[in-house]
Amino acid sequence: MDPLPHPPSAPDVRRRARDLGIVIGRIPAGPLGAITDVPGVRVGHTSVRRHPDVHSGVTAVVPGAVGPRSPLPAGVFTGNGYGKLIGTTQLTELGALETPVLLTSTLSAFRVADALVGWMLRQPGCEGTQSLNPVVGECNDGFLSDIRSRPVHEEHVRAALDGASGGPVAEGCVGAGTGTVALGFKAGIGTASRTPDLGDRRCTVGVLVQANFGGTLRVLGRTVTPQSLGLAPDDRAPDTETGSCMIVVATDAPIDARQLTRVARRAVFALARTGAAYGHGSGDYAVAFGTRPDAGDPVADAALGPLFEAVLDGVEEAVLNSLLAATTTTGYRGRTVPALPPDLLLDALAAPAANLG
Repeated sequence: MDPLPHPPSAPDVRRRARDLGIVIGRIPAGPLGAITDVPGVRVGHTSVRRHPDVHSGVTAVVPGAVGPRSPLPAGVFTGNGYGKLIGTTQLTELGALETPVLLTSTLSAFRVADALVGWMLRQPGCEGTQSLNPVVGECNDGFLSDIRSRPVHEEHVRAALDGASGGPVAEGCVGAGTGTVALGFKAGIGTASRTPDLGDRRCTVGVLVQANFGGTLRVLGRTVTPQSLGLAPDDRAPDTETGSCMIVVATDAPIDARQLTRVARRAVFALARTGAAYGHGSGDYAVAFGTRPDAGDPVADAALGPLFEAVLDGVEEAVLNSLLAATTTTGYRGRTVPALPPDLLLDALAAPAANLG
């Protein structure tokens, strides 16, 4: 690959969308702008790197006290089903989440699911458990990582689960996003939150994405490509018809599993705002769960508009954060994917529309 004509911003000055003044929508964000703004939700990552050929990992979204005896209401939506979302049939049938939601690499998903079952069986309250539905999503990180080596093992899963915490969430090239690529740029994990009002109650909704999908990036309605920013992409860039995106949505709104399925649909719809191609080979899924199983009567469907809007805005911002936090990566077989440089992005957004490629 030729040298970049405009070197990307240094990794230590990576900034999120809001840090750059890019604000999506009108609904306020939570204090962290992360899925962990939802009370009780924690996130853990384990990144697995063996240079130059392995760039992979696992990310755990852990709701407090979830288990087979204390399931949470949940819904799932498939935008394009070219993927391996383990646990989806029981999730659809019962609308109940029994485990944390884990994200990883495609060929590691089955090992991760087994490790999640083992971890759950050791948790208090699971001593007599004989049936358990692990929920594990995946994206194919095989462009930058030796996916056939299946590098994610049980110890990596346990570390992500045991290390899960509240507070700020690491984004970009971490955990399940270590080797992912989206919209022509190096991507990874991204997160965002919103605090919509449902009737007389303010609630919180948070999203986390594992971005790895094809298409052409759009930011605030502007098309942005590596070429338009003066970057030299690898000639062997991933096929735009392949890729995936896993989205996890958490909320403390008093809604039931059916309504959470409606929320999950909006999460997948939101990818269109970012320029997603929804190609034949893309696995685009959202899992949405509520953290208040005993909240009483759910909010009326007619009152859900602000929550839907919050999810659409949050997913769009989370995808952008996943790109802005990532760094240029050279991986498997010498393939290189450029990061999205914040300074060049701002220049492009300020330029006359006719000048954008």
